Amino acid sequence: MAGRVLPAARSELGDRVEPELYRSQVEMHTPVCATLAEARQALRDTRRALIEAAERGGLRIAAAGTHPFSHWGDQAVTPKTRYANLAEDYRQVFREQVVFGCHVHVGIEDREAAIQTMNRVRPWLPVLLALSASSPFWLGDDTGYASYRAEVWNRWPTAGMPQPFDSRAEYDRLVETLVATGSIREPTKLYWDVRPSSHFETLEFRVADSVMRVDEAVMVAGLARALASTGHAAAVRGDPDPRPRPELLRAAKWRAARHGLDAELVDVLGGRARPAAELVQALLEEVRPGLEAAGDLEEVTELVRATLAGGTGAARQRRALRRAGRLEDVVDLIVAETAAPA
Repeated sequence: MAGRVLPAARSELGDRVEPELYRSQVEMHTPVCATLAEARQALRDTRRALIEAAERGGLRIAAAGTHPFSHWGDQAVTPKTRYANLAEDYRQVFREQVVFGCHVHVGIEDREAAIQTMNRVRPWLPVLLALSASSPFWLGDDTGYASYRAEVWNRWPTAGMPQPFDSRAEYDRLVETLVATGSIREPTKLYWDVRPSSHFETLEFRVADSVMRVDEAVMVAGLARALASTGHAAAVRGDPDPRPRPELLRAAKWRAARHGLDAELVDVLGGRARPAAELVQALLEEVRPGLEAAGDLEEVTELVRATLAGGTGAARQRRALRRAGRLEDVVDLIVAETAAPA
């Protein structure tokens, strides 16, 4: 339980580790990183310290989008006012949220530019979900999804893909109206796949599953930063915002959650289905300017290729089950990959 892990981990990590909704969950985050090398080292250090603290208490740390067989009904809620409010407001939707995501904050100081960037990155978020998918199992069953976490998370009324906004003022008016109507208690309760942070001058990418390997987290971070950089540059140039139909975006995200990289995905901008590897390559081409500007092109390209070759976390979990036939072996794989050095 987090209460046995956090005090020991905080002696080294401080507030980089925090409790989450359930007492079986721990939230970890890195300091602000300027390079992927810094992010990688921070992820290594934080995971190591958490793992060591957990082992001293006879526990293990596992990073994935869902636990393969643990039941939400067996989980104890962390005693905090914010979680009590969520339980009161959302009831069963709240109770079943034993899911885990990988969030990436990209610094954008200009609040108007953050909105215009958010508009432009949306078509590519399903591809990011497909690459990070690591939650095929739920309550002991194979769901048939690569990211069942995405389906559970979409039950929140404010989850999913945001609509485009003409301006920051329009975004702020919507948030004020949602709060004023009692639709959300505060701006942090907007659970979109990408959103401006309410606490920092960042654009927060929230679509990815929690990933098993440090390398995968670095890949997600590199792609998110490159997407933001490319989208920001397009907004500054005044390039047209494509604004795809929300129905198509929803279909694209569902297809990514359902199949990961194991089937055709939806090319939102092209309006057609394409093999997953082909659309992933299109993403790399789209964000190439951002990758090159950050010096990340070679590293991120290689990490993406490794995922295409070796499979997503969801694919690896399924292979582990086929080999041994026990979900406990899937958990052992997740624990091992969580602890593995990058």
